[in-house]
Amino acid sequence: MTLDDLARTIAARASADPESSWTAKLLAKGPEKCAEKFGEEAIEAIIEAVKGDRTRLTSEAADVLFHLLVMLQSRNVALSDVMVELDRRQGSSGIAEKASRSKD
Repeated sequence: MTLDDLARTIAARASADPESSWTAKLLAKGPEKCAEKFGEEAIEAIIEAVKGDRTRLTSEAADVLFHLLVMLQSRNVALSDVMVELDRRQGSSGIAEKASRSKD
């Protein structure tokens, strides 16, 4: 399964019955709840990365990617839009790119 496949599945489940789909249930709670859940999963991944547990980190990373896509869906941001932004940044120095976004 690719991230594109997962994003399509999440989009399809957005209109499902929240009683039968975790994705629909989460989306029905709104973007703020989706963002909160993404944050929780990111923290869990950070903890496993610090511990050095590859198996748990792999599992938590999958959760992070899933919940990132749910959060994007909650705000109608397509994965393809994110990929376009990544393409735009490719070939640029990460340091220079970050400096260009500075709001000093």
